[in-house]
Amino acid sequence: MYPALVLVSFTLWAAAAWAQAPPASGEPELGRVFCDQSLTYRIAEPATVPEPYRVFLGPWSDAAWDANTCAALVVENIDPDGTAAIIYAYGPLGSNARVGGRILHGTGIIRGGELRFQNSDGTQFAFRPGIADLIGRMTTPSGQSYEAAFKKTL
Repeated sequence: MYPALVLVSFTLWAAAAWAQAPPASGEPELGRVFCDQSLTYRIAEPATVPEPYRVFLGPWSDAAWDANTCAALVVENIDPDGTAAIIYAYGPLGSNARVGGRILHGTGIIRGGELRFQNSDGTQFAFRPGIADLIGRMTTPSGQSYEAAFKKTL
């Protein structure tokens, strides 16, 4: 019984230590405010992302869907099958805007040169590479469509 108790204790200790340790990506965790939302993110090493998808990797910001709504996208990692770990943030554009802000963590998929995802209310997003930007398209459940250029953020 004693060896089993030691094994269980060690397993619990190791799990607790692992849960507190930062991810072993080798990349530092970064933080920044986008659209009045404070984000913390970690970008994968580009060499670990398939070459055709690298153009999407990183933080993208300075976008506005309309006169009141700021938006930013962070693509943290992309798997070989095109599945992307993303953070999408939106908030007020300017001090007079009446738009609430929010941060969404989720998954997108890259197909046909376009990164796509959908939020919980059914709003659909699609991003394609431009010359130096990502061109984003947002389509609401009611069918309204908006387009914005997202700038690569350093």
